[in-house]
Amino acid sequence: MQLHLIRHGQTNWNEERRIQGQSDSVLTELGIRQAQALGERLRAIDYAAHYSSSSVRTRQTTEHAFPSATGVRFLDELREIYLGPWEGSLYADIAESDPQSYSHFWEQPHLFAVQGAESFHDLQRRAVAAVAAIAAEHAGERVALVSHGALIKSYLCHVEGRPLDRFWEPPTMHNCSHSIVEITADGDAKIVQYADEPVGLAQ
Repeated sequence: MQLHLIRHGQTNWNEERRIQGQSDSVLTELGIRQAQALGERLRAIDYAAHYSSSSVRTRQTTEHAFPSATGVRFLDELREIYLGPWEGSLYADIAESDPQSYSHFWEQPHLFAVQGAESFHDLQRRAVAAVAAIAAEHAGERVALVSHGALIKSYLCHVEGRPLDRFWEPPTMHNCSHSIVEITADGDAKIVQYADEPVGLAQ
């Protein structure tokens, strides 16, 4: 199968530099235009199925990018990393109030451990399991999946064999970035596009 992984468009909390996690934020006008522009670029592609995180920002991105899609499946398993007590706070405030955990989040994500939040290890296990279930149902088909930056990146790290301590290395998962992974019937996966960049630049 061929899996097209798409991050949501810009949100009001992206713009405010506020931590989202699994809390709901909404697309800005720019985010809507990003989703619509992505949809135009992908209009000629025939997808057998569309999946989306159940979060508001991914639902909105799916609606604007794929307005004609029917039977979209909205899954909790595709939601962003859960950041518990951090959600809704400004990044700058967390950097000041919890500098060690903040440093771990960005510089040593494999060590990130905040009580009540999801670890990057748990996020990756959830992402890999969700994609495996979708791939098993859509062998030989092309599928669009709209989700979140960290969840998509955690899955791509798994495919690359990239350790979590290198999680945030480029390419950057910008808003409405589009990655493509080809998955064989045996479950072997290969990245052919990473955040709009050809695979040769991504690995």
